Amino acid sequence: MLKIVIAGGFGVGKTTAVAAVSEITPLSTEEYLTEAGTQVDSLAGVEAKQTTTVAFDFGRLTLTDPVPMELLLFGTPGQDRFVDLWYDLARGAVGAVVVVDTRRLDSSFTAVSFFEDLGLPFVVAVNEFDGAHRYHPDQVRTALQLTDRVPVVTCDARHPNHVAGVLLTLISQALTRAPAGLPHPVSPTALQDVS
Repeated sequence: MLKIVIAGGFGVGKTTAVAAVSEITPLSTEEYLTEAGTQVDSLAGVEAKQTTTVAFDFGRLTLTDPVPMELLLFGTPGQDRFVDLWYDLARGAVGAVVVVDTRRLDSSFTAVSFFEDLGLPFVVAVNEFDGAHRYHPDQVRTALQLTDRVPVVTCDARHPNHVAGVLLTLISQALTRAPAGLPHPVSPTALQDVS
């Protein structure tokens, strides 16, 4: 059983990613945006957004190949005012996925810094929104000032296979960096066969 955190800025696709890949009906704490929130939450770039996560999303995905694993997925709220909650959600996690929207890349820095400071392995998943310009992962890496140790992959958060591929990339990276006594790393070749 592996706990994974899915984080990122407001409206980047975290809830969508959890829902796309979860084999159970995901637990969601989506609430409607209100007038009171306009004072603290910018809707720039996501003007049509009507709801937001106020606690966390939860989903589960069971993999059987190459080794049996149950992934417990915890999606964070995206606004910076909820970052204190991220510490609780990250406790016991093997790693994190930072979902980014290249149209609003500045909303990604909080999540990237958070996991760098924690020392928790993470991958960056560039959610390719319809109509958004496509950037090469190395361009995103440069813009976010990431080291070569952080995988940057592209995905569509609406598609289960894309999200599963991101999760497998994270698992491979997290288990490779795992201290002695944790499961052996999954070989990248085996992961390619799964997705």
